Order: sequence, then C-alpha cells, then structure tokens
Amino acid sequence: MLLKKKPSSAVRLWALCALTALLCCALLAGCGGRSSWRKGGVRGTKPYTVRGKTYYPLKSAHGFVEEGVASWYGPGFHGRTTANGERYNQYAMTAAHKLLPLGTQVRVTHLGNGRSVIVRINDRGPFVGDRVIDLSRAAASRLQILGPGTGRVRVQSLGGVDRMRDDGDLAGDFYVQVGAFAQRANADALISILSRAGHRGRLVYGSNSLWNVQVGPWPDTFIAQQKLAACRALYPSAFVVGD
Repeated sequence: MLLKKKPSSAVRLWALCALTALLCCALLAGCGGRSSWRKGGVRGTKPYTVRGKTYYPLKSAHGFVEEGVASWYGPGFHGRTTANGERYNQYAMTAAHKLLPLGTQVRVTHLGNGRSVIVRINDRGPFVGDRVIDLSRAAASRLQILGPGTGRVRVQSLGGVDRMRDDGDLAGDFYVQVGAFAQRANADALISILSRAGHRGRLVYGSNSLWNVQVGPWPDTFIAQQKLAACRALYPSAFVVGD
C-alpha cells in the first residue's frame, strides 16, 4: 500500500506565498468608478426590504429627533456582519436603526431614569413592533435596560454622518481583516508574507482573544469595500474594520 506524504513546510509556505501574490494582484486591480449619492448611491441610505416591507433611509440625519421604545441585541449576534460591513461587537457603543444613515452618531436618553449614551448607527433594525432603536449590550447596560429588555427613550442626532463626504463614502483609515490566529507566530508569518508581496499589514490583538491580521489602510469605505471583494477570493471570511 502506498502512503501519501504530507506536504513539507516549504511546500506549504510556497503555496501560501503564491496565493498571497494572487491576492495582491487582485487588490491592485480592484478599483472601479464611484457612484454619486445624487444618483441614489449614498452608502447606508439605499432602500432595503425586510419581511416584505421596504424602508427608505434618510439622506441626512440633521435635526433628527424621535421618541419610542429601545431594545438591545447581544450574544446571538456578536461577531456577525452588520449592515455597514463591520462585525457586530456587543461591547462597542453602537446601535441599529431603520432609517438613519449608517455612521450617524446619536444621543439616546432613557426617559425613565435620565441616563444617556452616545452611539454610532452601524446596523439596521429593530423590526419588532414599535421599537425605534436596537442598542448594543454595552449601551443597554449603561442605560440600565439589560434586565427589562426595553425602555422608552429619546433618540437625537448629533449632526450629520461622522466623516461622510459629499459622495456618500466615509473617510478615515479602513482595513480588511484577512485572518485571526490563536498563535501569534502564525499571524506574524502571514504579516511577513504580505509585506514581502508589497502590502502593509498590521497585527491587532482583539476582543476575540485572537491575533488579527489586517491589510491596509485605505482612505475610505468605497476603496475598502473593493479591496474586500478581492480579498474574499482567497479569504472568504474577510471583512472591513475601521479605526
């Protein structure tokens, strides 16, 4: 009986280098034209449909105020992709809203106890009854609604969308996370391969207790999303993160 030999470390490293080279080519080629918000292409304001109902997000958050019921979502959604492409972190100060542009910062005030928090809208929802905002676990804890599950609040915009340009893209430093490793040595190896291929990579020890390898930065969400599409050819679980 013939025994199959396992690929040597050198062969595995060569294969990883080859795949990374293909990724780099894809990243360099992945730039197309922009869509203008004047043509309905503002990121985070496109109409969307949930359970047969279509929602039309606001083009601007200026002057927005509403009162209603707040709820929160946590463990079952932690780590899932949000509406703006980020991974949901129940310990971050974020929230979901049906109509506000993604990226909007709002002050949420509990009308029962007077407590307030500032959160960033990065997801869509809630789609239950008369609820107007779905808070992260961290935000709900500060408002003291973890136990009851809901509370009556006032939601007030703090202006427009943080760092949003006229073309609807968010400006700043954005990265594509391509891997997460329990062992730092494995993360360092991937960083080295990316560096030799001409790409900047960084290593971040995250709240997931893993060493996260991220490629970038890129100056706005438009380019980051294009790079993400290229990365997913080799790293299907890649996603965008922002500083």
